Amino acid sequence: MEWRGQGILLSNRRHGETSAIIEVFTPEQGRHAGIVRGGTSRKIAPILQPGAQLDVVWRARLEDHIGTFTVEPVRSRAAAAMGDRLSLAGLNAVTALLSFCLPEREAHAPLYARTEALLDLLGQGELWPLAYLQWELKLLEEMGYGLDLSCCAVTGATEGLVYVSPKSGRAVSAEGAGEWADKLLPLPEVLRNEGDASDAEISKAFKTTGYFLTHHLARDLGDKPLPTARGRLIDAFNRQL
Repeated sequence: MEWRGQGILLSNRRHGETSAIIEVFTPEQGRHAGIVRGGTSRKIAPILQPGAQLDVVWRARLEDHIGTFTVEPVRSRAAAAMGDRLSLAGLNAVTALLSFCLPEREAHAPLYARTEALLDLLGQGELWPLAYLQWELKLLEEMGYGLDLSCCAVTGATEGLVYVSPKSGRAVSAEGAGEWADKLLPLPEVLRNEGDASDAEISKAFKTTGYFLTHHLARDLGDKPLPTARGRLIDAFNRQL
């Protein structure tokens, strides 16, 4: 068995004396693990940094074996991430969330394209928070938890939408909320369009996406806790407000 492709390195851990087990995210193979022989060597170890763009070849005798990777660097994102605390926290959050929630060997090409574009914005602090928020919305959608913010779940209205139902992920208007308003999540306008938004509005939107990541996605994955890297990113962002 063999396949070739380009992907994003999600994780890297030591295996034995000289090898490493890596996970890459590719458009056609999804999240895929394999062994890199000599992965701890001075030549290869610097290449295997989370977020790196790699050309990879995977080989195994049988399809269900872990197999081995040979890797070639396409570009490193380490310099952009290391130069800024928020960028580093963002890179860690993206790779941790993908490792956490992506089914193994299941293609998610639209999410891959959005992820590659997002990571290529690392270091551009004026663009990154909004792009990351849009990425979280795409992640929820790809995992089957997309928010429906087109109209009010109660009245059908398309105007005056200010809340999100924590159960259904649907928008709710102020009129439709009634006495249940204090039990609903905020719906900042930035969640309904991809235009510019203030950092304060983005911060409020993170509370809503974070709720669905924690109470829907993570819960359905066996009630596992959401990766702490996501919380560290939001804390770093809020400290800059």
